Amino acid sequence: MLQGPTPQTPAPVVGPAAPVAAARSTPGPSAIYEGFKAQRDVLTGQLRDLESTRRDLTNQMEETAAGSPEHKALEDRLTDVDGRIKAVDQMLAGNSAQLAQAAAVPGAVIAPPPYVPSGPPDEVYVLAGIFMLVVLLPLSIALAKRIWRRGATAITSLPRELTDRLLRLEQTVEATSLEVERIGEGQRFLTRLFTEGEGARALGVGAAQPVEKRLPQRNP
Repeated sequence: MLQGPTPQTPAPVVGPAAPVAAARSTPGPSAIYEGFKAQRDVLTGQLRDLESTRRDLTNQMEETAAGSPEHKALEDRLTDVDGRIKAVDQMLAGNSAQLAQAAAVPGAVIAPPPYVPSGPPDEVYVLAGIFMLVVLLPLSIALAKRIWRRGATAITSLPRELTDRLLRLEQTVEATSLEVERIGEGQRFLTRLFTEGEGARALGVGAAQPVEKRLPQRNP
């Protein structure tokens, strides 16, 4: 019995080769240096927190009685914190060495850009200060003196007529004050005479002497 041709299995279709995954780019020296700096900052913060915790535990141990269970628990925690502080110190020492090695690689440390002043140079301010001290200050002093002298002249220069009137008014006031003083002295004298006994009798009724009145002679 003759058999027909055996059907051939179709060959699998081979697609295009998958792209090879790109290898990760190696970080540059600057990135490595910055990473070590960030690690140093984190370790420094951890060390600061552990030292603060150690101070708190020491204060608590001073407040508790020695030999008590609380004191024992605090001692165990203090021992644990001391071990962690020692480990962080060792990590910081290793980080310092790695940071120094990374800084030695060219291109790791990027210098900051130079400072470029945006305003005028400092010489301008210096010259302006010298100009104000040498020129403006003497001018301002001279102007102030001139204004003061002008004001004093305006105040002292009074009209001649007004000066004479003021002088006459002053003399009149002085004369009036003298007359008033004399009148007051006379009133006080009379008051003292009337109040005293002898003066009252001397000026009493009948004490006055008759005065002869002579008439002028007429010519015949």
